[in-house]
Amino acid sequence: MNTPNPNTTPGPGRDRIPAGQMLKGNLFILIATIFFGVNIPVVKLLLPEWMTAMDLTVFRLMGGCLLMWIASMCVPTQRIRRCDWLSIVSGGALGIFSFIFLFNIALHYGDPIDVSIIMTLPPVFVILIGILFQHKHTSWLEIGGVAVAFAGAFLVIVTQHAAAHATDKLLGDLFALASTLCYAFYLVVIEKPSHTYRPLSLLRWVFLFASIPALLLLPKFPGAPIFHHAAFEPWALVGFIVLCPTFLAYLLLSPATKLIGSELVSLYQYLVPVVAIIASMLMHLAVLHWVQVVAIVIIVGGMVMTNVAKRREARQG
Repeated sequence: MNTPNPNTTPGPGRDRIPAGQMLKGNLFILIATIFFGVNIPVVKLLLPEWMTAMDLTVFRLMGGCLLMWIASMCVPTQRIRRCDWLSIVSGGALGIFSFIFLFNIALHYGDPIDVSIIMTLPPVFVILIGILFQHKHTSWLEIGGVAVAFAGAFLVIVTQHAAAHATDKLLGDLFALASTLCYAFYLVVIEKPSHTYRPLSLLRWVFLFASIPALLLLPKFPGAPIFHHAAFEPWALVGFIVLCPTFLAYLLLSPATKLIGSELVSLYQYLVPVVAIIASMLMHLAVLHWVQVVAIVIIVGGMVMTNVAKRREARQG
């Protein structure tokens, strides 16, 4: 999953965006959102029957890296400036690698619907990082929105409900929370370079540096059950994960943000759990509980509060 940084300056107002541009931008982000949502139950189908979380991390990062570099050979790319390398290296090696690795572990242990709900939190962590470490000015309304969103996530984590495909629901929820924090870190450090470089110029390096720590996971990689069976289905699922939510979705986010603005793009993140819930139920991997619905409403309510606060601050500024 990729979530636009809520601290970036919103794009043009909707009333000033041409209809064709609005349609194209919404189509791009809708496709990316569907890929991110379906990815959650698809990963759950693979773990642990066909591979471990470590194996899938290697597949996704190295496969994504290979596709990024192949695609970059077909389009003009930009040279990275020396001042941006630290952000790109840390964003890939610490942010993206840790995010995907912890996300896979979360789905190994947890319930896919719980994980999808918690994965709406990166914008909240981005705001919190801005307050604590970047000393950004904020209002009490925005702080209240962050608190409300965390309350929704806390509700998911502490509430016990039946989850047939979760071996340790609490552990899975905690790993999902840690993965969202890592992704928020990525959004913060990569924000400046993302405004400077074209998607492939940036992402090929991000995924290359994310693949370097993944080399540490290679020793047990050949032992994955997927290599010792002739079944087609697991390979098709791996192909979907590498191509759609990793390669295509990440590439669609940047043009979508440029076409319709980061504020509108960020709203689509709340469709991710909806897509994940529908896909999980169709795949018979999870059952929706009332507490999960309440948690989604609470988290969305918290983010609405932060968006209202940001609009007020922008008008006053």
